[in-house]
Amino acid sequence: MATKTNPLQFIQQVRGEVSKVVWPTRREVILTTVMVFIMATLTAIFFFFVDLLIRTGLTGLLGMFG
Repeated sequence: MATKTNPLQFIQQVRGEVSKVVWPTRREVILTTVMVFIMATLTAIFFFFVDLLIRTGLTGLLGMFG
C-alpha cells in the first residue's frame, strides 16, 4: 500500500525526478526527427510496392476467371 504524501511533498518529489531527466540536445532531436522521416518514407515505399504486387496479382487472377 502506497503512503499518502501532501501536495507540497509531491511537488518536491516531482521536481527532484524532473531534475534527473537527461534532455536531448538540439542536434539529437534534429537527427532523430530526420531518421523518423526517412524510415516513414522507406516504409511507405515498401508498402506501395507490396500493394502494387498484390493488386497486380489479384487483377491477373480475376482476369483469368472473369
